[in-house]
Amino acid sequence: MKNYIKISLALAIIVLSTSNCSWEYPIDKDGLLITERAECYVSNFELLDTDHRTVRSRSAIIDTIEQTIDVEVLWGTNLKSLWPQFSLVTDAKLDPKITDYVNFSDLENPKQWTVVSGNRQVRKDYTVIISVQQIP
Repeated sequence: MKNYIKISLALAIIVLSTSNCSWEYPIDKDGLLITERAECYVSNFELLDTDHRTVRSRSAIIDTIEQTIDVEVLWGTNLKSLWPQFSLVTDAKLDPKITDYVNFSDLENPKQWTVVSGNRQVRKDYTVIISVQQIP
């Protein structure tokens, strides 16, 4: 019986070592897994200052139909150095990636980011519209 177990174990090792055990998962250029998901939307949005504190005066209004994000910031906010944070549907990604603070000071020309679905087939451009809270 012991010989049978040793032979079976030896055969299993040979089979596993000679077979190609590599699975190829599709990966995009950012090293992220490409999935079957076609959903593509922003679920939450935050805007932080250089001290990593929120500058929003109230919750952002996200319109997934019009693909806009309306954000009112506190009076006196330095619009030249803000860090936007997007919460996206599972497996989606943002293009371009946010790697530094963003200058939002030109209120007449809102910033845009593209949300890309997990399967990388659906792309939706979201416009971030900033307004400044009125003086209390």
